[in-house]
Amino acid sequence: MDQKKIGSFLKALRKEKSITQETLAERLRVSGRTVSRWETGSNMPDISLLVELSEFYQVSIPEIIDGERKSEKMDSETKNTAIKMAEYSKNELNAQKKKIISILLMIGGALIIFTALAIFPNESSWGSIYSIIGGGVLTAGVYLRMRSVLAKPGARILVVVGCVAALFAIFAATDYITVSQLHQVPRFCYEKSYGEDVVEHKTLFYTVIQKNPGTADESIEIVK
Repeated sequence: MDQKKIGSFLKALRKEKSITQETLAERLRVSGRTVSRWETGSNMPDISLLVELSEFYQVSIPEIIDGERKSEKMDSETKNTAIKMAEYSKNELNAQKKKIISILLMIGGALIIFTALAIFPNESSWGSIYSIIGGGVLTAGVYLRMRSVLAKPGARILVVVGCVAALFAIFAATDYITVSQLHQVPRFCYEKSYGEDVVEHKTLFYTVIQKNPGTADESIEIVK
């Protein structure tokens, strides 16, 4: 394949249309420098752009590749093959984009959870709120990743449910360790009851009694 010959042919076809490189570039949604590189033989158009060039110049794709006009009739079979190749290439690109997005979502969700647990004190409800948001982002990333890995919707849903269950277990376990070992109030409680020098924190599995909160005599006790 002679790229210089192809470039000269593309240049001749453009001049037959009496258009500038910038006009062609705008039509094909590329830069003028890209068109210039085609016509000097420094670079070759992508497969998808070959289809557009052949339609615009009314020449066949083999003629462009050969760098000379052989027939006025478009080779429809070659054109369809090129279109399918372009679609395949686009599908591959979309799959790669989805993979990258899913990984970024999972990493971002994990970072949100870690940051929320590290920055906000247990007494603040923002820690649990941001942790749940981070869990949602992470789960969305897992689901997006599973769409390209698992064909069956049921299997994808099962993985997502497993992810949610794992996050729930992690939140519950870390919360219990924080209460029992570090003697802090639970972060993930659904109800607080305030009494005289006593705060009752209710979680799904146990209740925590906080006595004399904010004083030197503060104590934390787990009540089953």
